[in-house]
Amino acid sequence: MLIKKPADLRYSEVTPKSLYLNRRNFLAGVPAAFMAGHELLSPSGRARAAVTATKLNAGKSPLSTTEKVTPYDDTTHYNNYYEFGTGKEEPAELTKRYNPPAEWVVSVEGDCAKPGKVSASELMKLAPLEERIYRHRCVERWSIVVPWIGFSLSNLIKRFEPTPQAKFVAFETLYDTKQMLSPREAGIPLPYVEGLRMDEAMHPLALLCFGMYGQTLPMQDGWPIRMVLPWKYGFKSVKSIVKIRFVKGQPAATWNEYAANEYGFYSNVNPNRDHPRWSQKKERRLGEFLTRDTLMFNGYAEVASLYSGMDLMKYY
Repeated sequence: MLIKKPADLRYSEVTPKSLYLNRRNFLAGVPAAFMAGHELLSPSGRARAAVTATKLNAGKSPLSTTEKVTPYDDTTHYNNYYEFGTGKEEPAELTKRYNPPAEWVVSVEGDCAKPGKVSASELMKLAPLEERIYRHRCVERWSIVVPWIGFSLSNLIKRFEPTPQAKFVAFETLYDTKQMLSPREAGIPLPYVEGLRMDEAMHPLALLCFGMYGQTLPMQDGWPIRMVLPWKYGFKSVKSIVKIRFVKGQPAATWNEYAANEYGFYSNVNPNRDHPRWSQKKERRLGEFLTRDTLMFNGYAEVASLYSGMDLMKYY
């Protein structure tokens, strides 16, 4: 199969709406039994089916926006997840054939007093789950509004007690060489890595996310655990986390390592800082025809103090 590499198609092209809808209509006609058949391939496949169908009880959050929520089907069938394809609809299809680990374990390492390994289910117990309806903006100029479920990342950070030397938090996603695209096919280095400055990670808006729309995350949206950072471009919200490290220096971040002139380490939503190949002043909400103005920090002005005194055209 010939896959168009991200050097030619990455964070810059959005599928034409007519083609997108036509394909969606075709897929809707495929018999459900055929589409679900891959779930029976292994015990882990059956476990995955049960997990992704689990409903989550979560309290409402005062941090939520009152904007109209993007339909679930749009959000879960229009994704960037290069381990499962460089096209927007490929992740939703290719993850149907993916068999994840029967037990998901996250390793917490680095400059902290209490390093260790914990399961995703254990991490969910660190704080009461709450639903936060967040705006989410992608660097390629499309946006969504999603009811995410989780709690502030700071709850996890406090649990493992980072030392004063820990100035950054690094994240690494799962990479299965047997079931996911190779770096050559995906066009980016893998496994996918990301990072935050400690004060960013401690901000209440930084969400350690376990679910969306009232239930656990679908595979293509980062099951079973991901980050959600609503004031940053979407690629900073790393999916399917397996490793968290507290480190002294700025950690590697996949897109920043791949093309630093296009994707900065901070990647805050900034309408004044254009991508080298297109403007960031406008965005299009999935399901809408007209564009809207892009807001500084995606409208989350409460994070502005994190960057006081920084040149945001340089530290983008």
